[in-house]
Amino acid sequence: MARWQPVLPGLDPVVEGAVTRMKKLSVHLRRVREQSLIDFDLERHEFDTLHKLAGRGGSAAPSELARDLDLAPASVTGRLDALERRGFIRRTQSTTDRRRVVVELTASGRETWLGAMDVLGHEEYRLLGVLDEGERVRLNDMLRRIMVVAEEPGGTEAWHG
Repeated sequence: MARWQPVLPGLDPVVEGAVTRMKKLSVHLRRVREQSLIDFDLERHEFDTLHKLAGRGGSAAPSELARDLDLAPASVTGRLDALERRGFIRRTQSTTDRRRVVVELTASGRETWLGAMDVLGHEEYRLLGVLDEGERVRLNDMLRRIMVVAEEPGGTEAWHG
């Protein structure tokens, strides 16, 4: 921050320090996630698909996954084909509607997804472990309030006059 004060004298070191740290923390967590994907031999899109399926209790229709992933149904079919070849999912006919296919997470798929999740989860707990419970609650609340403002529609229009 000291380097930037002479160049930008109106710079608020507290705001800039917080933003810089949030950016660096985001990059750090992204690197940990990417390394966990490498360790578990997963592509990001494979992990994302397993994650969405797990979030639906391990079973979903392809159309539900397409909505969750914000993808065209044909794109999801390709992902499911690859995951099925790897033994991470299985597709079966619905017992209530023969035209409907159900995608299910296999034990191997769940184990791989959980393993990748655990790596990132452990790092998150390690980092936030420097705060006591009350501090973590306050940090979570403060970040939630910031995100509410960040997600407001048209929030940056005033800067682009």
